[in-house]
Amino acid sequence: MTSTELESGTTETRQPILKARNLVKTFGKVVGLDGVSLDLYPGEVLAIIGDNGAGKSTLIKCLTGAEVPDSGELHVSGKQVHFKRPQDARAHGIETVYQNLAVSPALDVASNLFLGREERLQGPLGKVFRVLDTKGMRRKAKEELTRLGISTLQDVTVPVENLSGGQRQAVAVARAAAFGSKVVVLDEPTAALGVRESNQVLQLVRDLRDRGLPVILISHNMPHVFDVADRIHIQRLGKCAATITPTSHSMTDAVAIMTGAATA
Repeated sequence: MTSTELESGTTETRQPILKARNLVKTFGKVVGLDGVSLDLYPGEVLAIIGDNGAGKSTLIKCLTGAEVPDSGELHVSGKQVHFKRPQDARAHGIETVYQNLAVSPALDVASNLFLGREERLQGPLGKVFRVLDTKGMRRKAKEELTRLGISTLQDVTVPVENLSGGQRQAVAVARAAAFGSKVVVLDEPTAALGVRESNQVLQLVRDLRDRGLPVILISHNMPHVFDVADRIHIQRLGKCAATITPTSHSMTDAVAIMTGAATA
């Protein structure tokens, strides 16, 4: 349990949704992670920043099952877990949207939301002939987009290749939010987007947080980080250099810690 002091002077004890302790990951003689710990609480956006080679990607891969740490512990909702592949993390409610989005351009919006989780018709058509429930998936996709407040995707039958970059990102985020019951991880979600589309994605992040779904945001864009993050985990040389907040430190402070010019 972790205690935080409230303004009133009382103490609130919160249980992290996701907890990592002393994660170590090496690649031969290269140290990717050197005893990194992390807490993610319900209804918060935790940003992870760091220079190239700081261990951001390795940390995220260990948290989401893409890499297996050499040592250390992972806990989800208070229970220790061992992820050997991304499917294990998904089974525990952790969904990841990678920078390349992993959407299928030729498929429509609904098909992308259910990609890898396609639903079949009830009865012999679904069980024997494995016919997909296209109508049902489109209905559920529209309901999910409405629930997330995504108004830029009205027609779920449109192929993703016809969408803008921001709309494609919205599809990927919606898919993660639809099936990520515990945690959504976003890897550089605004990297290839313009100002307007970036703002739409950032609003999606806020909406997820407001629904109580915690978000891990990996980004090089400091204004975006300070705009939406509740806490900021700074990686440096495979270690956690500091965990700060946008109210306790400035962007200049964060960059200084990130580069080693200052300490928290």
